[in-house]
Amino acid sequence: LSYYLSSQSIFLLAVWYHHELSRHAAEALLLSNGSDGSYLLRNSNEGPSCFALSVRAKDSVKHFHVRRVDQAYVFGFNQFPSLQEFVNHFANQPLVGSDTGTLIALKAPYPWRVEEPSIYESVRVHTAIQTGRTESDLVADAPSLGTKEGYLVKQGAVVKNWKQRWFTLQRHELKYFKDKMFEEPIRILDLRDCSAVQFDYSQDRVNCFCLVFPDRTFYLCAKTGVEADEWIKFLRWKLAQNRKGK
Repeated sequence: LSYYLSSQSIFLLAVWYHHELSRHAAEALLLSNGSDGSYLLRNSNEGPSCFALSVRAKDSVKHFHVRRVDQAYVFGFNQFPSLQEFVNHFANQPLVGSDTGTLIALKAPYPWRVEEPSIYESVRVHTAIQTGRTESDLVADAPSLGTKEGYLVKQGAVVKNWKQRWFTLQRHELKYFKDKMFEEPIRILDLRDCSAVQFDYSQDRVNCFCLVFPDRTFYLCAKTGVEADEWIKFLRWKLAQNRKGK
Protein backbone atom coordinates (compact mmCIF):
# COMPACT_ATOMS: atom_id res chain seq x y z
CA LEU A 1 0.00 0.00 0.00
CA SER A 2 2.91 2.37 0.66
CA TYR A 3 3.35 2.48 -3.13
CA TYR A 4 0.24 4.64 -3.36
CA LEU A 5 1.10 7.01 -0.51
CA SER A 6 3.14 10.18 -0.50
CA SER A 7 5.87 10.41 2.14
CA GLN A 8 4.05 13.15 4.02
CA SER A 9 0.98 10.92 4.40
CA ILE A 10 2.68 7.83 5.83
CA PHE A 11 2.87 9.12 9.41
CA LEU A 12 -0.70 10.39 9.22
CA LEU A 13 -2.00 7.03 8.05
CA ALA A 14 -0.09 5.23 10.78
CA VAL A 15 -2.42 6.93 13.25
CA TRP A 16 -5.88 6.43 11.79
CA TYR A 17 -5.45 4.10 8.81
CA HIS A 18 -7.01 0.72 9.65
CA HIS A 19 -5.83 -1.28 6.62
CA GLU A 20 -8.17 -4.25 5.93
CA LEU A 21 -10.85 -3.33 8.47
CA SER A 22 -14.27 -4.27 7.07
CA ARG A 23 -17.23 -1.92 6.76
CA HIS A 24 -19.15 -3.67 9.54
CA ALA A 25 -16.14 -3.80 11.88
CA ALA A 26 -15.58 -0.08 11.31
CA GLU A 27 -19.17 0.59 12.32
CA ALA A 28 -18.75 -1.52 15.45
CA LEU A 29 -15.60 0.36 16.47
CA LEU A 30 -16.93 3.85 15.88
CA LEU A 31 -20.28 3.17 17.54
CA SER A 32 -18.72 1.39 20.54
CA ASN A 33 -15.65 3.55 21.22
CA GLY A 34 -15.97 6.67 19.07
CA SER A 35 -17.99 9.86 19.33
CA ASP A 36 -19.88 12.10 16.93
CA GLY A 37 -17.41 13.13 14.24
CA SER A 38 -14.90 10.32 14.84
CA TYR A 39 -13.49 8.94 11.61
CA LEU A 40 -11.07 6.39 10.22
CA LEU A 41 -9.67 5.38 6.86
CA ARG A 42 -9.64 1.81 5.58
CA ASN A 43 -9.15 -0.09 2.38
CA SER A 44 -12.06 -0.33 -0.01
CA ASN A 45 -12.84 -3.57 -1.83
CA GLU A 46 -13.07 -1.66 -5.11
CA GLY A 47 -9.33 -1.68 -5.81
CA PRO A 48 -5.81 -1.05 -4.43
CA SER A 49 -6.03 2.72 -4.94
CA CYS A 50 -9.50 3.04 -3.42
CA PHE A 51 -10.16 3.81 0.24
CA ALA A 52 -13.23 4.25 2.40
CA LEU A 53 -13.64 7.02 4.94
CA SER A 54 -15.95 5.89 7.76
CA VAL A 55 -17.41 8.68 9.91
CA ARG A 56 -19.66 8.44 12.95
CA ALA A 57 -22.74 10.65 12.69
CA LYS A 58 -24.54 10.52 16.03
CA ASP A 59 -25.93 6.97 16.26
CA SER A 60 -24.98 5.83 12.77
CA VAL A 61 -21.87 5.53 10.61
CA LYS A 62 -21.53 6.96 7.10
CA HIS A 63 -19.05 5.71 4.51
CA PHE A 64 -17.44 7.70 1.68
CA HIS A 65 -15.14 6.75 -1.18
CA VAL A 66 -11.66 8.27 -1.42
CA ARG A 67 -9.59 7.51 -4.53
CA ARG A 68 -5.86 7.78 -5.06
CA VAL A 69 -5.20 9.30 -8.51
CA ASP A 70 -1.56 9.94 -9.41
CA GLN A 71 -0.25 11.95 -6.45
CA ALA A 72 -3.58 13.30 -5.25
CA TYR A 73 -6.62 12.12 -3.26
CA VAL A 74 -10.00 12.56 -4.93
CA PHE A 75 -13.19 12.90 -2.92
CA GLY A 76 -16.32 13.64 -4.92
CA PHE A 77 -15.52 16.63 -7.12
CA ASN A 78 -12.60 17.80 -4.97
CA GLN A 79 -8.94 16.89 -5.23
CA PHE A 80 -6.33 17.15 -2.46
CA PRO A 81 -2.54 16.82 -2.80
CA SER A 82 -2.29 15.02 0.58
CA LEU A 83 -4.47 13.30 3.15
CA GLN A 84 -3.60 15.97 5.71
CA GLU A 85 -5.06 18.68 3.48
CA PHE A 86 -8.09 16.48 2.86
CA VAL A 87 -8.77 16.15 6.61
CA ASN A 88 -8.05 19.81 7.35
CA HIS A 89 -10.46 20.88 4.64
CA PHE A 90 -13.38 18.87 5.97
CA ALA A 91 -12.61 19.59 9.61
CA ASN A 92 -13.75 23.13 8.89
CA GLN A 93 -16.39 22.45 6.27
CA PRO A 94 -19.07 19.84 7.00
CA LEU A 95 -19.68 17.26 4.32
CA VAL A 96 -23.06 15.95 3.26
CA GLY A 97 -23.38 12.46 4.66
CA SER A 98 -26.59 11.19 3.10
CA ASP A 99 -29.42 11.93 0.71
CA THR A 100 -31.48 13.14 3.67
CA GLY A 101 -29.08 16.07 4.15
CA THR A 102 -27.24 14.90 7.27
CA LEU A 103 -24.13 17.05 7.77
CA ILE A 104 -21.03 15.55 9.35
CA ALA A 105 -17.81 17.32 10.31
CA LEU A 106 -14.57 15.37 10.67
CA LYS A 107 -13.62 16.05 14.30
CA ALA A 108 -11.34 13.35 15.69
CA PRO A 109 -9.35 10.57 13.96
CA TYR A 110 -9.92 7.13 15.45
CA PRO A 111 -6.48 5.55 16.08
CA TRP A 112 -5.94 1.93 15.22
CA ARG A 113 -3.88 1.21 18.37
CA VAL A 114 -6.86 0.93 20.70
CA GLU A 115 -8.64 -1.92 22.41
CA GLU A 116 -11.24 -3.04 19.92
CA PRO A 117 -14.43 -4.91 20.87
CA SER A 118 -14.76 -8.47 19.68
CA ILE A 119 -17.59 -9.06 17.23
CA TYR A 120 -17.18 -12.82 17.21
CA GLU A 121 -18.63 -15.47 19.46
CA SER A 122 -16.32 -17.93 21.19
CA VAL A 123 -16.69 -21.58 20.26
CA ARG A 124 -18.07 -23.44 23.29
CA VAL A 125 -19.25 -26.71 21.73
CA HIS A 126 -18.01 -28.32 18.56
CA THR A 127 -18.88 -32.01 18.28
CA ALA A 128 -19.13 -34.16 15.17
CA ILE A 129 -22.42 -36.07 15.37
CA GLN A 130 -21.73 -38.11 12.25
CA THR A 131 -18.46 -39.20 10.70
CA GLY A 132 -17.45 -40.14 7.18
CA ARG A 133 -19.41 -37.35 5.51
CA THR A 134 -17.85 -34.90 3.07
CA GLU A 135 -18.66 -31.40 1.87
CA SER A 136 -20.73 -32.78 -1.02
CA ASP A 137 -23.10 -34.41 1.47
CA LEU A 138 -24.16 -30.97 2.70
CA VAL A 139 -25.39 -29.63 -0.64
CA ALA A 140 -28.56 -31.69 -0.94
CA ASP A 141 -29.61 -30.81 2.60
CA ALA A 142 -28.96 -27.08 2.30
CA PRO A 143 -32.53 -26.02 1.25
CA SER A 144 -34.03 -27.89 4.22
CA LEU A 145 -31.85 -25.78 6.50
CA GLY A 146 -33.09 -22.59 4.88
CA THR A 147 -35.16 -21.31 7.79
CA LYS A 148 -34.52 -18.43 10.15
CA GLU A 149 -36.45 -16.67 12.89
CA GLY A 150 -35.94 -13.93 15.42
CA TYR A 151 -36.96 -10.50 16.65
CA LEU A 152 -36.45 -7.44 14.45
CA VAL A 153 -37.64 -3.86 14.83
CA LYS A 154 -39.81 -2.77 11.90
CA GLN A 155 -40.82 0.67 10.66
CA GLY A 156 -44.54 1.24 10.16
CA ALA A 157 -45.98 1.97 6.72
CA VAL A 158 -48.17 5.00 7.51
CA VAL A 159 -47.03 6.12 10.95
CA LYS A 160 -43.24 5.95 10.74
CA ASN A 161 -42.75 4.54 14.22
CA TRP A 162 -40.71 1.45 15.08
CA LYS A 163 -42.09 -1.70 16.71
CA GLN A 164 -40.53 -5.01 17.59
CA ARG A 165 -41.94 -7.94 15.64
CA TRP A 166 -41.24 -11.67 15.52
CA PHE A 167 -40.05 -12.76 12.06
CA THR A 168 -39.93 -16.23 10.53
CA LEU A 169 -38.39 -17.13 7.18
CA GLN A 170 -39.42 -20.37 5.50
CA ARG A 171 -39.12 -21.22 1.82
CA HIS A 172 -39.98 -17.99 -0.04
CA GLU A 173 -42.14 -16.51 2.73
CA LEU A 174 -41.05 -13.94 5.30
CA LYS A 175 -43.75 -13.65 7.95
CA TYR A 176 -43.92 -11.21 10.83
CA PHE A 177 -46.05 -11.54 13.95
CA LYS A 178 -47.02 -9.20 16.76
CA ASP A 179 -45.00 -11.45 19.07
CA LYS A 180 -43.51 -14.93 19.18
CA MET A 181 -46.55 -16.41 20.93
CA PHE A 182 -49.02 -15.38 18.19
CA GLU A 183 -49.98 -17.98 15.60
CA GLU A 184 -51.45 -15.67 12.95
CA PRO A 185 -48.96 -13.40 11.16
CA ILE A 186 -49.62 -9.72 10.64
CA ARG A 187 -48.37 -10.06 7.09
CA ILE A 188 -46.68 -12.54 4.77
CA LEU A 189 -44.05 -11.19 2.36
CA ASP A 190 -43.41 -13.23 -0.79
CA LEU A 191 -39.67 -13.02 -1.44
CA ARG A 192 -40.24 -13.91 -5.09
CA ASP A 193 -41.47 -10.30 -5.45
CA CYS A 194 -38.45 -8.84 -3.60
CA SER A 195 -35.86 -7.21 -5.88
CA ALA A 196 -33.11 -6.38 -3.35
CA VAL A 197 -31.95 -6.76 0.25
CA GLN A 198 -29.28 -4.37 1.52
CA PHE A 199 -27.92 -2.45 4.48
CA ASP A 200 -29.66 0.91 4.91
CA TYR A 201 -28.16 4.10 6.32
CA SER A 202 -31.01 6.49 5.55
CA GLN A 203 -32.81 5.86 8.83
CA ASP A 204 -31.81 7.41 12.15
CA ARG A 205 -30.98 3.97 13.55
CA VAL A 206 -28.13 1.49 13.50
CA ASN A 207 -28.03 -2.10 12.19
CA CYS A 208 -30.80 -1.39 9.67
CA PHE A 209 -31.46 -3.10 6.37
CA CYS A 210 -34.24 -2.92 3.82
CA LEU A 211 -36.21 -5.21 1.54
CA VAL A 212 -37.29 -3.64 -1.73
CA PHE A 213 -40.68 -4.67 -3.13
CA PRO A 214 -42.55 -3.13 -6.09
CA ASP A 215 -45.11 -1.36 -3.89
CA ARG A 216 -43.05 -0.69 -0.77
CA THR A 217 -39.62 -0.80 0.83
CA PHE A 218 -39.58 -2.45 4.26
CA TYR A 219 -37.09 -1.12 6.82
CA LEU A 220 -35.91 -3.50 9.56
CA CYS A 221 -33.33 -3.19 12.35
CA ALA A 222 -31.47 -5.91 14.23
CA LYS A 223 -29.94 -5.70 17.70
CA THR A 224 -26.37 -5.97 16.39
CA GLY A 225 -24.51 -5.46 13.14
CA VAL A 226 -23.56 -9.13 13.08
CA GLU A 227 -27.21 -10.16 13.40
CA ALA A 228 -28.24 -7.76 10.63
CA ASP A 229 -25.48 -9.17 8.45
CA GLU A 230 -26.76 -12.71 9.04
CA TRP A 231 -30.30 -11.74 8.01
CA ILE A 232 -29.04 -9.99 4.88
CA LYS A 233 -26.88 -12.91 3.80
CA PHE A 234 -29.71 -15.37 4.41
CA LEU A 235 -32.31 -13.28 2.59
CA ARG A 236 -29.98 -12.71 -0.36
CA TRP A 237 -29.37 -16.45 -0.53
CA LYS A 238 -33.15 -16.94 -0.66
CA LEU A 239 -33.47 -14.41 -3.48
CA ALA A 240 -30.69 -16.16 -5.41
CA GLN A 241 -32.43 -19.51 -4.96
CA ASN A 242 -35.71 -18.02 -6.20
CA ARG A 243 -34.01 -16.67 -9.32
CA LYS A 244 -32.66 -20.13 -10.06
CA GLY A 245 -36.22 -21.45 -9.92
CA LYS A 246 -35.78 -23.49 -6.75
